[in-house]
Amino acid sequence: MRFLKILIILLFLISNQTIGQEKLTKEQRLEWFKDAKLGVFIHWGYYGVKGIGESWSMYHKQISYEDYMAQGKEFTAKNYNPEEWAKLFKKVGARYAVLTTKHHDGVALWDTKYSKLNVKEKTPAKRDLVKPFVNALRNEDLKVGLYYSLCDWSHPDYEVVFPRTNTKNEYPQKNQKYLSSWQRFVKFYKGQLKELSTNFNPDLFWFDGDWEKSSEQWRAASLKDSLLAWNPSVIVNSRLKTYGDYSTPEQGIPVVRPEGAWEFCITMNDNWGYYPSDTNYKPIAQIVRTFVEVIASGGNLLLNIGPKPDGTIPDEQVDRLEALGKWIKKHEMAVFNSKAGLPYGHFYGPTLLSKDETKIYLCLFDAPKNYISLKGIQNKVKSIKVLGNNQSLSFERNGGAAWNNIPGILRIEIPEEKNLDNYVTVLEVELEGSLKLYRGHGNAVELN
Repeated sequence: MRFLKILIILLFLISNQTIGQEKLTKEQRLEWFKDAKLGVFIHWGYYGVKGIGESWSMYHKQISYEDYMAQGKEFTAKNYNPEEWAKLFKKVGARYAVLTTKHHDGVALWDTKYSKLNVKEKTPAKRDLVKPFVNALRNEDLKVGLYYSLCDWSHPDYEVVFPRTNTKNEYPQKNQKYLSSWQRFVKFYKGQLKELSTNFNPDLFWFDGDWEKSSEQWRAASLKDSLLAWNPSVIVNSRLKTYGDYSTPEQGIPVVRPEGAWEFCITMNDNWGYYPSDTNYKPIAQIVRTFVEVIASGGNLLLNIGPKPDGTIPDEQVDRLEALGKWIKKHEMAVFNSKAGLPYGHFYGPTLLSKDETKIYLCLFDAPKNYISLKGIQNKVKSIKVLGNNQSLSFERNGGAAWNNIPGILRIEIPEEKNLDNYVTVLEVELEGSLKLYRGHGNAVELN
């Protein structure tokens, strides 16, 4: 009888605890992400040794599987300093970073028990490279993103279209003979994802490779449930078929503003990994302008770097990160205190709105001529100034019909040449009250 009473009390306490743990909504999980604005993508792996394409060089038969994997002998990570990485990311204004824990080639950067094909067992690095990365980001109060390719072109149960040596000895499969090849593979990748989830508790999973199989084959629905069970606050990119939390356009910046949370990932040159022969780096102005276009449409920029096999970041990439960081620092009021800007048609260029919608930030890509136009603003304007140097600009309204609530055009003085930014100049327009926009088609003036 006493045992029964104790059991009832325990069940009551457990049920109350479960009820108290409310499941986070998608919007709650995405809250930090929507304010992040800048993340750093890190493609680091064997492919940097020869400076070739990550994984795809095997797929396109530009290198044999054996020669590709032989690069591991020179993947040393001897100068890997994740603390310096994290400090750099923090300095330039990034709020999160995403590391390739396993690309399509199957090489894991952490000490996984599900595969011998990992940097601890196969390379001179001889250690887990993910754990110190995660710890360094946490120490700088940065969010942790882990990239994981669902496909694995080394796994013996995953079919590939290029010649590959027998890799069964690299993947322990004890007591799995009764499973089909695909069941074994699902067990494998879910095991690795559980390791990453429980060992590192990432804020974000960045999946890739989902195009090779269907949602049903990937067990995408149950995988998403498992990820949230292991870490209730984690968010997932759109490459888990239809089970992602935000969209991830790549390389080509969207022309039409995407709906919902989104992130644009882009390389600094033409390749993701360390590729020393690729010197086609984007000019700093292009990177800054891309960043502005993305955040003005409510997205984040995930800007890629490709560290060398020794763990150092190429100077060309550091220079571009730091230049972007200086621009962000100068204009941080517009960057981090803002959301997506005005609809198209009100201003000839990107815009941002303060979260309380009392300020509009106008982004000038080029030196304006004559005057700057802003259309459809019904509010009275308190002031207009240049961010970064606080030059006040005069302004006047031109045209419009106040009695029909048609505000006309706000004509703004051009900033002095010395106050124009080298990349993107930002004007702060302070309004009286929250933004009121005129979005009409215009009317005939029937009363003067």
